Amino acid sequence: MLLVSMGVSVDGFIADRTGSFDWGAPDDELFGFHLARVRELGAVILGRRLYETMRVWETDPAMRGNAAESEFADVWTALPKVVFSRTLDRVEGNARLATGSVSDEVARTLAETDREVEIGGAMLAGQAIEAGLVDEFRIFRYPVIVGGGAPLLPHIADPIALDLIESRVFSGRVVYERYRRAA
Repeated sequence: MLLVSMGVSVDGFIADRTGSFDWGAPDDELFGFHLARVRELGAVILGRRLYETMRVWETDPAMRGNAAESEFADVWTALPKVVFSRTLDRVEGNARLATGSVSDEVARTLAETDREVEIGGAMLAGQAIEAGLVDEFRIFRYPVIVGGGAPLLPHIADPIALDLIESRVFSGRVVYERYRRAA
């Protein structure tokens, strides 16, 4: 199963006009939920920017400030990653550069694991959504309106019907919405 999981503003942006997403920092409860969720993944497919943003969990000792952060860093470091980039000629850690199309790499990655695979980075996830490859959407809606920036979802030609299969409110702030593509 391929899934998209991202934090988003109420108006649908994963980052504001300056590229900032500091409004999306998780509290301890939400961080624990993310840790449990990432622990269940078999791999992650991501774009260069997200790969570089998340690389600190593998390289920066300051990211291991407490037991939960250390555990997340260990889980993230061990997780196989496929990185799409037009500018990188190599990646580090448990990562490889994508050599095929989004469809080909999704199929290959899903075939290499019996667990869920997450695709991240708005542009890359958008390509997978447009190609009909995404089975599930896990959205963490933050109580902020940023008025513009990087949208979570691409413009699509045809509607995609979804079923809400789970929702939850974290610390009275962040609303988690889990949708599966309707049958």
